[in-house]
Amino acid sequence: MIFSRYLRVVLPCFFAKLVALTALVLLVGCAAPLPEHPDQLHYPALDFQLPEVETLVLANGIRLFLKEDSELPLVQMTAMIGSGGMTTPEDKTGFAGLFGSTWRTGGAGDRTPEELDEYLDHLAANLSASMGPYSAQLDLSLRSEDMEQGVAVLDDLLRRPLFASERLELARLQAQEHVRRQNDSPGAISRRLLMAALYPDHSLGYSPTQETLAAITRQDLVDFHQTYFAPNNLWIAVSGDFDRENLLRVLKENFGSWVQRDVPEQQLSPITRPESGSIQVATKDLSQTTIVIGDLGLTKDHPDQYAVRVLNYILGGGGFNSRMMREIRSNRGLAYSAYSYFQVGRRLPGPFLAGTETKNVTVAPAISLTREIMVDLRDNQVTEEELQLAKESQINSFVFGFENTHSVVSRQMTMAFFGYPKDYLAGYRDRIAAVTAVDVQRAAREFIDISRQQIVLVGNSKEFSDDLGQFGLPVVDVDLD
Repeated sequence: MIFSRYLRVVLPCFFAKLVALTALVLLVGCAAPLPEHPDQLHYPALDFQLPEVETLVLANGIRLFLKEDSELPLVQMTAMIGSGGMTTPEDKTGFAGLFGSTWRTGGAGDRTPEELDEYLDHLAANLSASMGPYSAQLDLSLRSEDMEQGVAVLDDLLRRPLFASERLELARLQAQEHVRRQNDSPGAISRRLLMAALYPDHSLGYSPTQETLAAITRQDLVDFHQTYFAPNNLWIAVSGDFDRENLLRVLKENFGSWVQRDVPEQQLSPITRPESGSIQVATKDLSQTTIVIGDLGLTKDHPDQYAVRVLNYILGGGGFNSRMMREIRSNRGLAYSAYSYFQVGRRLPGPFLAGTETKNVTVAPAISLTREIMVDLRDNQVTEEELQLAKESQINSFVFGFENTHSVVSRQMTMAFFGYPKDYLAGYRDRIAAVTAVDVQRAAREFIDISRQQIVLVGNSKEFSDDLGQFGLPVVDVDLD
């Protein structure tokens, strides 16, 4: 009985699968032959359109950026104050980090730090706070059904933060511990020294110390809040599963009584480019040396920013498709990896950086080869193959900058805050596609000058110090203690 039932159930399934498999084999046999090389594969053209984001301004000056998306029952909010730590005096370097940490953890409204944490846990909400050079930011994610409570929390944090003293002290101790261990990582050392060399006597080049962190008081946090937090200095991006009219009602109920006022504009100190290059050597007993070569780059307003992006891909930003990786790793075997990047500055020039790690005895050859690659980009036009690969990579990777709806909304908000052209994102790919080999060489001639580059070496200098004279730059030994 059981066996006959088995035959009645299994055999039909077996024969059905056999027929399907036979049909698949016949179909494949009749199809066009597979290409011999991956380059022969053809795909439909990539079509990506940026979603429309609604923008509006409330009566008290709050700028809103909204995009509804009901795919998930979640709402994400980003609130950005248009002032940051750029103007922090040198003797209080580290203020931005302490402000962001204490703002998040120090309680708000009528909730103590512990009560606020418990309330956020109850809502299953994720909240973070940070401060950069130009802005301070809150990011909140929670269930759509708790949207009203989330807006109320943002209102408390923006208008009534407590900056609890015990949380400030905890943040200070954590930051001071980070300073105490800052020489554990060669990469951290090299970047700290490079930024100080590129931005001398400027907040972008300052690094916190035990003394500067100790000098920051709770009153400093309160003063910053009272000076710069105002509705007309606030940008809010909201995305997710919400009803527009209900959201506007909730925002007005919470923020409507906040009266706009004059907010002083943060003054940006000018940057003085170093007159000439140098080599800083930080000695650590390591088997290999971290090499970082840097210079000042450009801002978002520079017309060659698109050519620079293509240039960087060809130089060292394109992974195994870049010249640095191909020559330094693949052809010479001097390092496991090599890279470069241009950080396009929002308001002040960002850094240009190239780096690698190599054995102590091959430091000089690695520097020489890196400089040769850079000089070649200045002296000769890139090949058409390199140019097309770099542009296609930039164009095709553009979509990955927008992982979800909120990344689109928050990016639009950031673009508006920094005064980017309205069509910046929509026209980005076309501007990359228009870059020519002549453009790339012009950018290389402007932004690559080995005589003014700052070089930082972190490794066992006993094995390479005698070889540094060939570069014709002053050598400075750095005392890490």
